[in-house]
Amino acid sequence: MVPESFVIRKHSATLHGHRTSFSLEDEFWMELKAIAAARHISLAALIAEIDDQRAADSNLSSALRVYVLNWLKAN
Repeated sequence: MVPESFVIRKHSATLHGHRTSFSLEDEFWMELKAIAAARHISLAALIAEIDDQRAADSNLSSALRVYVLNWLKAN
């Protein structure tokens, strides 16, 4: 059963001079902010890094979720 607190919200970022949007649950958004802080980089820089490293056939929302999952498993 999925808790009702999982709300997906749209977010926007400017990556390499163009605006893009992605949808994430609040929990993933909070973890991304915490990861950026732990790495001493801006949230925008972290999102751009993840975007640059993702496979061409994947979407940004999924890439962000997988990055958070891998970060949490490694730390």
